Amino acid sequence: MDYQAMLSLGLPIGVGLAAIGSGIGLGGAVGSACEAIGRQPEASGKIMQAMIIGAGLIEALTIYALVVFFMLYGKIGS
Repeated sequence: MDYQAMLSLGLPIGVGLAAIGSGIGLGGAVGSACEAIGRQPEASGKIMQAMIIGAGLIEALTIYALVVFFMLYGKIGS
């Protein structure tokens, strides 16, 4: 099995795992933020701000995986 076949198998699996991890992380972050707002509604502004920053950092993982996918995708056909 050559490297092109390995890339053909590994790249979609890697992006899929990154998307699953991002989904689990975002679900946990949003769930915890909703729980925290329910306990302390007066702090909802700070909680939402921290959640949005955290969600952006979590989502960056998937974006980086997608960028790497497209960078290596060109090596499959050549």
